[in-house]
Amino acid sequence: MSERHIRGGLSKTTAALIALPLALLMLVAFVWPLVGFVSTSVLDPAPTLAHYEKLFTSALYMRVLASTVVTAFVVTVAALVLGYPIAILMSRLRGPAAWIVTTCVLVPLWTPVLVRTYAWIIILQRQGIVNDALISLGMIGRPLTMLYTTGAVVVAMTQVLMPFMILPIQSSLRSIPKELPQAAHGLGASHFRVFANVTWPLSLPGVMAGCLMVFIIALGFYITPAILGGPRAQTISTLISQQAFELLNWPFASAISVVLLVLTLGIAAVFRRMLRVEGMSLHA
Repeated sequence: MSERHIRGGLSKTTAALIALPLALLMLVAFVWPLVGFVSTSVLDPAPTLAHYEKLFTSALYMRVLASTVVTAFVVTVAALVLGYPIAILMSRLRGPAAWIVTTCVLVPLWTPVLVRTYAWIIILQRQGIVNDALISLGMIGRPLTMLYTTGAVVVAMTQVLMPFMILPIQSSLRSIPKELPQAAHGLGASHFRVFANVTWPLSLPGVMAGCLMVFIIALGFYITPAILGGPRAQTISTLISQQAFELLNWPFASAISVVLLVLTLGIAAVFRRMLRVEGMSLHA
């Protein structure tokens, strides 16, 4: 039997015809627009790098870039700290309890983004649920300013992106043989040492995958920072929108988009390299 029959019985021509619609879709929806805004960023109308120079020499724009990266990092860490225990719980539950917890985790993904965002406005505004509760308990004398701050953006983004952290970690935890923690306990290891030496190292592929997804999505988040952050918590995505739709400076907006794309690809390459090195160390 030839190799092509072992792999499913499809010839190279048939496989190419099946993949052709996807390739055309990628060409029209991704490659062509990508070439378009890259060319727009360097042609104005003659070839120039002035827009990139403007971005990297402006303290304001570099501060927005740094703030976006820091916010994405904080959201990633918060999602990991809050999501890891939930992933452990999901990996150990079975039956109806597992379905209930899984449903609670997936609710943010099922809720429209505008509904989620305006729900946070109701919670965090000066006459919102949090301020009313704190005043009723006598913990504060007047409402706190929580809305239109970086903290509000971080909290809302963490809540939205936690499923992207929990699900890969939960998948990695489920793949760990139960005998390994049991053997460690049988040899006298404490719960902390079992976690540090067995559970955590074996779950690192899921942790890396979750961190990569959360960080990259957080870099390009738009609606939540635009509504909850306001002008004081501007991100790269809101800056691109401002330059393109308010100031109609499409070449500069394209240059910022190219920088965001390169940053995203660079981070993805670093995470992939780290995951490969970690996988090699685990198999060694």
